Amino acid sequence: MLTDEIKEFFHGDVAADDASLATYSRDYSVFKVRPEVVVFPKDVEDLKNLVRFVEKKKAAGENISLTGRSAGTDMTGGPLSTGIIVSFTKYFNHIKEISSDRVTVEPGVYFRDLEKELTAKGLLYPAFPASKDLCAIGGMVNNNSGGEKTLAYGKTENYVRELKIVMGDGEEHTIKPLSDAELAAKLAEQGFEGDLYRKIHALITSHEDEIRKAKPDVSKNSAGYYLWNVWDKERGIFDLTRLIVGSQGTFGLLTEVTLGLVPLKKHSRLAVVFLRDLRFVAELVENVLPFHPESIESYDDKTMQVAVKLWRQVIGSMKGNVITLGLQFLPEMWMVLTGGMPKMIVLVELTGDDEHALDAELAALTASIRKFAATHAGVRVHPLKKEKEEGKYWTIRRESFALLHNNTTGKDTAPFIDDFIVKPEYMPEVLPKVNAILDRYKKDLIYTIAGHPGNGNFHIIPLMNLKDERVRALIPKISEEVYRLVFQYHGSITAEHNDGLIRTPYLEEMYGPAIEALFVETKKIFDPQNIFNPGKKVNGNLQYSIEHIAPTQ
Repeated sequence: MLTDEIKEFFHGDVAADDASLATYSRDYSVFKVRPEVVVFPKDVEDLKNLVRFVEKKKAAGENISLTGRSAGTDMTGGPLSTGIIVSFTKYFNHIKEISSDRVTVEPGVYFRDLEKELTAKGLLYPAFPASKDLCAIGGMVNNNSGGEKTLAYGKTENYVRELKIVMGDGEEHTIKPLSDAELAAKLAEQGFEGDLYRKIHALITSHEDEIRKAKPDVSKNSAGYYLWNVWDKERGIFDLTRLIVGSQGTFGLLTEVTLGLVPLKKHSRLAVVFLRDLRFVAELVENVLPFHPESIESYDDKTMQVAVKLWRQVIGSMKGNVITLGLQFLPEMWMVLTGGMPKMIVLVELTGDDEHALDAELAALTASIRKFAATHAGVRVHPLKKEKEEGKYWTIRRESFALLHNNTTGKDTAPFIDDFIVKPEYMPEVLPKVNAILDRYKKDLIYTIAGHPGNGNFHIIPLMNLKDERVRALIPKISEEVYRLVFQYHGSITAEHNDGLIRTPYLEEMYGPAIEALFVETKKIFDPQNIFNPGKKVNGNLQYSIEHIAPTQ
């Protein structure tokens, strides 16, 4: 048996019982894929030996693979596989070193644990997703995560200073930015790493114009391999970390990552803007950007209605007195009862270290929005001068998916068009068209919208009865309609959540066959035997994906 063979050289734990395999068959996506075995490595030697073991099996013609997994909060089926699942949260969960501007961690560290350590030191890792209380670092790096602070700070790709990864030769490699001189030395090296750099360097230089033109014309993107990010000629930097970030574990098994940090601002203020008309979202964003907000977040009326209905669960996620927190929801409950719920709620966050200056900025922002409201009907602004008042709005925004996922009966949360992005100026055209597409299927789904209007990035989560084969068949149909619209506006099908099983089959349509061929070649260069997480990022099979859609109930 495979488990017995692995136990002969493996120091960590090996599981193939039904309960373990069932747990690791699911993530937060619509898919279910049962693995053959789950392993929990104790150290890098375990990983090296595991890769060498699989390499030999593959060479002998066996169909076997390795798929890394951290917290399992992926919404794309990224960490699901029929092969060996390599789980990192049990043993690879150490925060190794924190300095004034960087932290070195293992991939199984939960972000919530890292955040506590950083906050105590007045530091911030800003590229965290809405699932920050659930996710782990390995997934954040492999998915190129971003979130509410991406507008001001950028995504994970901007913060990886160095990483360590076990690749197809069964060795751990340290990957970091290289100067021109360091690159020349690397290209002259013999062995796996030298070959890797030579081949990637040749691929990029021989297709430079194609690669440059392929970069999506949006502020953030998680689709495909980021070949356009590797070589910064102006700065003289060749950086393979920018290709490995977001590669969804298809190049190897991440063992350690060093992340850049920024100082944590001491204070924040929030302006909550209520919009009755989605046509005004882009203009509102233009109006508030001169105030340099750290975040511009949003959620729709359906999300607010769910939050009001489930206010006890929302309060459970907040700290404080239950009665006091419950009273905070009375205005929203009244809006629902009177039919006055706005179409979108936009959160504009200002931060700073000087509280008096921050209050003045909030007052100026509020005045600007009220002036905007005078010429745009149905716009209201509610400035919050106390940070404790902000909690319910942030909880609704951050917990919207978890609320739906954990409290829906009869229908399943179905994230499959959950992360598209277009330039913000296109939002007034694109959002109504997306609504029109989804409303054609209103007999079979309801949906919520949340997102990052400052970037033009929205998360749409339909609720569907996935037990019904006819309803499941709507997923590729609706995906094709929405993605075709996104491509018309030169956007990306995923800004933050990555490709996985759900979007890999659409990458050729997004980039074209020539760039898709470069992605395939990139995968072969890093992983010639196709050991790591096959079927993600390249060689996606839409029929396979459809066949593995399963109800979450």
